[in-house]
Amino acid sequence: MKLGIIGLGKMGKAIAYRVLQANHEVIGYDRDETVLRDAEKIGVSPAKNIEEITKQTNIIWIMVPPGDTVDAVLTKLHKLLPAGSIIIDGGNSKFTQSIERAEICKKLSIRFLDCGTSGGLRGQTTGFSLMIGGDHNAYEEIKSLLQAIAAPNGYGYMGESGTGHYVKMVHNGIEYALMQAYADGFNLLKNGHFKNLDLANIASVWRNGSVIRSWLLELIHEILMNDQDLKDISGEVAESGMGRWTVEDAQEHNIPIPLIEDALAIRYWSQKTGGNYSTKIVALLRHKFGGHAVKKL
Repeated sequence: MKLGIIGLGKMGKAIAYRVLQANHEVIGYDRDETVLRDAEKIGVSPAKNIEEITKQTNIIWIMVPPGDTVDAVLTKLHKLLPAGSIIIDGGNSKFTQSIERAEICKKLSIRFLDCGTSGGLRGQTTGFSLMIGGDHNAYEEIKSLLQAIAAPNGYGYMGESGTGHYVKMVHNGIEYALMQAYADGFNLLKNGHFKNLDLANIASVWRNGSVIRSWLLELIHEILMNDQDLKDISGEVAESGMGRWTVEDAQEHNIPIPLIEDALAIRYWSQKTGGNYSTKIVALLRHKFGGHAVKKL
């Protein structure tokens, strides 16, 4: 199968890599020529523009920042793709926008899938978790691509348009709360009753057999093995939208999610104050799994 990928940054390139490893073809475009050349090194056939991609395949994966950038790409694709084509938005778009975009595509007889993509930078090696909503026939048609991109048993059809990004939105809300819970615990271990605890040792013990073992805990262990004081970084934690959308949807439906709300509020607080030891851990976790920037002091 031949897949066109628009957006070959960290995640787009990782997806391209896995598709290529499964012996599919990838034609890619990125407006950053350095990024495009980098993707070419792993086997991506570079395209000069979006039009060049659509001349070679009618299955297009969009991996660009959510919002206006997605709409700009879709507007171009609407004019170039024939009826029956498949567009997959694999970024962190808001689910309500995905519903609207699917309706526009439907009027043009283009099939649209919204795909929540989780796994971070290590997804290239271990595979991604894919949550797909939208046209079911299109989903069935690209299953071999999804299998190539995903971890074993790591993909599934969520339902109608918007459900893929909705499930990913809630996933990210949970992620906010989990990271904050771990970070708060290590903040207490660092600054509570005992002042000289070996936090890396504690993380190592916990990640083997404990009830709270997880990949996030493994990443915390890696962070603390390198530095337990964290004096040289800021505790500011960015908020990309998914956690906020989760809280907004919960409030709209009168569903209490206090842990996620608190985790979101702490991020806002960290941006105003510079945060604390706890938010430094969250910032470093985001850098570990997603390559997000960390401010230095």
